[in-house]
Amino acid sequence: MGRIAVIGSSMMDLVTYVTRMPHAGETLQAPRFAMGFGGKGANQAVAAARLGSEVAMIGRVGDDAFGEATLANFRAHGIDTSHVQKTPGVSNGVAPIFVEPSGENRILIVPGANAHLAPADIDAAEAVLAAADLILLQLEIPLPTVYHAIGCARRLGKPVLLNPAPAAPDLDRAALAGVTFFVPNESELCLLTGAEVASLAAAGVAARPLLAAGIAHVIVTLGAKGALWLSAAGEQPVAPVRVAATDTTGAGDAFIGAFAHFHTAGAPIGRALALAARYAADAITRPGTQTSFADRAGFARFLDAHPIAV
Repeated sequence: MGRIAVIGSSMMDLVTYVTRMPHAGETLQAPRFAMGFGGKGANQAVAAARLGSEVAMIGRVGDDAFGEATLANFRAHGIDTSHVQKTPGVSNGVAPIFVEPSGENRILIVPGANAHLAPADIDAAEAVLAAADLILLQLEIPLPTVYHAIGCARRLGKPVLLNPAPAAPDLDRAALAGVTFFVPNESELCLLTGAEVASLAAAGVAARPLLAAGIAHVIVTLGAKGALWLSAAGEQPVAPVRVAATDTTGAGDAFIGAFAHFHTAGAPIGRALALAARYAADAITRPGTQTSFADRAGFARFLDAHPIAV
């Protein structure tokens, strides 16, 4: 299996299941609350690890009970935490999440210790990055650290997957030159480009300038419409997988972690994307974020029921 280094965030998810969102000034009773591990970096790391990849995490956790629990959760999944630093006097990141009966969600993030991940932390982990087959990045850590990590990967000759989430309208496109995989969802692509993204065709039009900026592959995830993969060779849609959604929280992270796993394990990009779409579809049939991610045996059962067309 491949070796994956994840540079990114870890959060404690505070999930409230609601019958509907309250109006301004209104108080509603919610039927259920759950607490779990999250953060885009941590989610992607756990998804890849549950499928069998060798994963190292580079990040920051809080000097509190949530930080201790996050470290224990990484270790329980066999993730290397030698470069996950505890930040004295700073809280762990938290993410209040509100899930509606349809499975749609609204999320706030409080970065906490994630905001302290610095370029020096990337330099300290250079040996881990040099040993990786793929480096994963997101935007729940400071942008200067993201840019520094991309530069470090470029110097080491390592491929980078950047998930621009949450979207940063001021993202420096010049700093993205050489990124191997750029994976936004439709709302992130809209924010980054200013273009309307309501269909596969519109996603293609919006994403093409990113290829011109020096990114090798752009993969736009489009929820129930599937995904679109663009490269110099052209465009290829990734068919959606029809399931009854229970909770879409973390679906994008499941997709990315699974893609990273299957691609570094040797699958061509198109097949890795088809497998990732199925892994994400399986995840949204269960509540929660990391708790919804299947292990290898569980995913094999889902794949038997939803095979990839030859």
